[in-house]
Amino acid sequence: MPPHDASDTLTTPSRWPLAAVAAIVILAWVSLSWPWLSGMVTIPWDAKAHFQPQLQFLAEAWHSGRSPFWTPYVFAGSPQIADPQSLIFSPPFALIAALEPVPGFRLGDGAVLGTLLAGALAFVVIFRDRGWHPTGAVVAALAFAFGAAAAWRIQHIGQVLSLGYFAITLALIARALERGSIGYGFAAGLVAGFMVLGRDQVALLGVYVLAGLVIAAIAMAPRPWQALKTSLLPLLAGAVGALLVATVPILLTAVLAEGSNRPAIDLIGAGKGSLHPAALLTGLFANLYGAAGPLENFWGAPSPAFEARFGPQDLYLARNMSQLYLGLIPMGLILTIGVVRGALLRREIVALSVAALLVLIFALGRFTPGFRLLFELPGISFYRRPADALFILGALLALLGGYLTHLVMTDAAPRAKPWQRVVEAAIFTGALGLALWLAWTVGRLSVAAVPLVTALLCGVLAMGGLVAARGLALRGSGLAAAIVLAATLTVDLSVNNGPSESTALPAQDYDVLRADSTNETIALLKSETAATAGPDRRDRIELAGIGFHWPNASLVHRLDNTLGYNPLRLGIYSKATGAGDHVALPDQRTFSPLMPGYRSLLADMLGLRFIATGVPVEQIDKALKPGDLTLIARTPDAYVYENPRALPRVLLVTKAETADFDAILATGQWPSGFDPRRTVLLDRALPPLPRDPLATGRPAGTAAPAGANPPGQSPAGSVRIADYGTTEVTLRVEAPQGGYVVLNDVWHPWWQVEIDGAPAEILRANVLFRAVAVPPGRSTVRFVFKPFRGLFQDLGKRLRAARAHG
Repeated sequence: MPPHDASDTLTTPSRWPLAAVAAIVILAWVSLSWPWLSGMVTIPWDAKAHFQPQLQFLAEAWHSGRSPFWTPYVFAGSPQIADPQSLIFSPPFALIAALEPVPGFRLGDGAVLGTLLAGALAFVVIFRDRGWHPTGAVVAALAFAFGAAAAWRIQHIGQVLSLGYFAITLALIARALERGSIGYGFAAGLVAGFMVLGRDQVALLGVYVLAGLVIAAIAMAPRPWQALKTSLLPLLAGAVGALLVATVPILLTAVLAEGSNRPAIDLIGAGKGSLHPAALLTGLFANLYGAAGPLENFWGAPSPAFEARFGPQDLYLARNMSQLYLGLIPMGLILTIGVVRGALLRREIVALSVAALLVLIFALGRFTPGFRLLFELPGISFYRRPADALFILGALLALLGGYLTHLVMTDAAPRAKPWQRVVEAAIFTGALGLALWLAWTVGRLSVAAVPLVTALLCGVLAMGGLVAARGLALRGSGLAAAIVLAATLTVDLSVNNGPSESTALPAQDYDVLRADSTNETIALLKSETAATAGPDRRDRIELAGIGFHWPNASLVHRLDNTLGYNPLRLGIYSKATGAGDHVALPDQRTFSPLMPGYRSLLADMLGLRFIATGVPVEQIDKALKPGDLTLIARTPDAYVYENPRALPRVLLVTKAETADFDAILATGQWPSGFDPRRTVLLDRALPPLPRDPLATGRPAGTAAPAGANPPGQSPAGSVRIADYGTTEVTLRVEAPQGGYVVLNDVWHPWWQVEIDGAPAEILRANVLFRAVAVPPGRSTVRFVFKPFRGLFQDLGKRLRAARAHG
């Protein structure tokens, strides 16, 4: 941050009441967080549908001695180690998973709220280091933790964590620059590394804002060249810290992304996630558009009610994504003292003001011409919602509001000229008039009335709190003033940004995501898959159209699911099966040419045995005919069907053919006469089968007995599952004539295979699965997921290819 002006300093940092201010912030945090911390409500939507199952899987894997780097429980297998939302590299969640084998909802909620508290306390440190008034620190801290997107989008766990790391990094890097400290620089780099590991747009924008503030701090120093030289070692230490934390995970994700379902997003596509200018009114009127209540009450852009009056907006935003409310104290001071009276242009704060303006322009997206330029920055095209910038914008505005509070409390704020008072009054009356006009025009005046009246009452409270706190501060009672503003802002934020349908729902709504849940559907699927398990069988299930939080329940209950909920998936799997982000509604279960429905060869090859749907399955797969699936139960949540044609998880075949997998994926047509129980399709020249078992030191196997073959056996021999883990699958094979072992698990280049402990060549089989050629006789086949080795091999190939073309 730029150097501060000593004339605006209250006292020296050594005399600043750090412990007392931190205690005030913590008490206010407890008060505002209590609905979640007490268990009365829990953070809903993505926090439960996606992140709670990820946390449970991580904890269960570690406590059972398994690796969490790959999961078989969603999308028929997924590389968790490269998934930015798997929580493996999230310190608070990883710590919870390490300590608690069955983490409950309150632990997950506490980790999110605790990260916001850590960021709030980092803001306190920033104010302490500058000697700014304690009341400003309290305002900044509470507005940061419970304002704007931090409050309204708390269910987006990854972005909230990135926001918390952003605040901590800002405090550490400010100390590193001001003190020329290598230690603080290294610490800032470590925390920034964890921020980057969020691999979300908040982290990306945070990096750009931090880089800009560093450049501004050096350029605005009294002696820029000297400041640059002093900053080099701390910045270098920070770079080292960030690289140590983030390099390998980022590379893993980058490689995964290339083969994923997530393409780059163009300017038009990104523009659909823009913040509508009308949303800026939520900076003063928190719930103006009814975002906190039932969905049918919401009338802001891009709701049907808003578009019916103003035409199609071509926006793709949820109702909670356009909320800017920080509390009337910080926002009121920003508009009056900051903007109208020009205090935001002061040298010590102007860099933050410019950063906030640029982030606001970015958030408004296609509604400003500046977004086209900002969109050209590296990495921006990977993300789809400019409105996500409200996370960083909220943090910056919180700092600015706290700084302006400091000016008021120290009697350093510029006095208003008569014309400025007129402009200030016009801003608030104009905003109120515009809000009333919009509500009347859209026909939702009854919905807007309560938020507007609430805002007026909170405005009176805010002004009263400011007057009382200023009087105390000017009499030397700084801590008393801080307590007054903390209480004022706590009431304001609890009323306007408190629990809502977007941020807090009863915990019992998510009972199916508890490891000890007695849900009838889950219990049935567990018992059925256990009953059909065999030496060669590990049947899969599918959860479709039951509810938003259901798809990832398989991660909690260790059920092998063909679907799941994740915006990032293996591209080949999505193309082969039609799997989308989630299947909350029946019409969200889409199919593909290769899997046109549940009555398809690919569904059988996946071993999809049991299908649970929220509606009769014919409403999802309209091509089904009577008898294709068997209804085995009707539970309170779902219709449960059985697919009797599901194939075993492992097969032993003696015949192999080459095939064009791309053509099969595009047309959905398998080669004529293809039977996966007898033949394996490979995407390249066939590897030779070992013929002499003595050449490898393996004893020759014996032929299978004549007559009916037991499970796992065929005339070619037998294969059975000896151990099935997350990142290791061990098979026992008896192949008198040799052959190919096919494991109907999703193929990925980081999987490798061994035969009797010796490396072998893993083959991509039947478009989507894994196989290996085995020699005659008995052998032990072990498939192992080795992501780090696979990553470095992949990078080596790329380097060699680059040199060859260089």
